[in-house]
Amino acid sequence: MTIEELRKGYMNEVKYQKHMLRNLQYWFQLFLTISAIGVVLIYYYHAKTTWLFVIGIILFVIGALGMLLFGYGQWRGRKNVNLVIDDYQKKIDHIDKEMKKVKK
Repeated sequence: MTIEELRKGYMNEVKYQKHMLRNLQYWFQLFLTISAIGVVLIYYYHAKTTWLFVIGIILFVIGALGMLLFGYGQWRGRKNVNLVIDDYQKKIDHIDKEMKKVKK
């Protein structure tokens, strides 16, 4: 495997993982919206219509749990991207170090 192939492989992996992080962000925004709708239903219907109040609570809980889940996924994903970048840098540094030894 050449250095160029190694670089290309790591670049593709980082690009793919960043794309997946964007997808997680879209899901996070969806659950944020669901949670906000739940809060609005709770606020406006807490004393008027019981079934809308209950639906608001359910939407709020589902939205909050989804936000926790996808927020955690984003956090772990960012850590993983940083690990891949650090691994690539270590490999490149090691290869450079070995090439300098061979030249001497």
